[in-house]
Amino acid sequence: MLFIQGGGKDVHDAWDDKLVASLERELGPDYLIRYPRMPDEADPHAGTWKKAIAQHVRELGDETILVAHSVGAAILLAYLGAMPEASQRGTVFLINPPFISPVVGDGGWPAGELPPTKSLAAALSDGAGLHLYFGTADQTVPPAHADLFAKTFPRANVRRLRGRDHQLDGDLSEVARDIRAHGEISGPPSSERIR
Repeated sequence: MLFIQGGGKDVHDAWDDKLVASLERELGPDYLIRYPRMPDEADPHAGTWKKAIAQHVRELGDETILVAHSVGAAILLAYLGAMPEASQRGTVFLINPPFISPVVGDGGWPAGELPPTKSLAAALSDGAGLHLYFGTADQTVPPAHADLFAKTFPRANVRRLRGRDHQLDGDLSEVARDIRAHGEISGPPSSERIR
């Protein structure tokens, strides 16, 4: 499994490491979780992160489960949308992903260097195999983004977790349950954190 962190100062070690720890506890020793530090985490650039994601996906192989948080989730979606063969890999789990919009005021985050989320729908089969989790108390990615994703990816599993914040209160039990439900086990029994 590859876990892509969110962006921001010290996010890898001070924030998203708790999400990875929650997955480790919930999934147990049968799942290998690779948690690399993304380049320049305090100021993420989509092109640089997509190259890093591509490298990790190549190293881990075709059976890799992809999990990402926040802006890391938006960048992972952009990577999958640009790589048709990668988008066929199966199940992807995104935690509080921002909906990227080209139009200011229509509810999403400004596009910047990321493609608009709507433009990725065709490449991602309208969300088949896509699982999204949104905290209803998230003050970073507004909960309304869940509705935008549900409309854009009608085949996606969109879960709204009542009262949970941007970090889902450090509890990824629902994500782990969905991963186990898909019966996707990757790698030898252990976990590792690659920095």
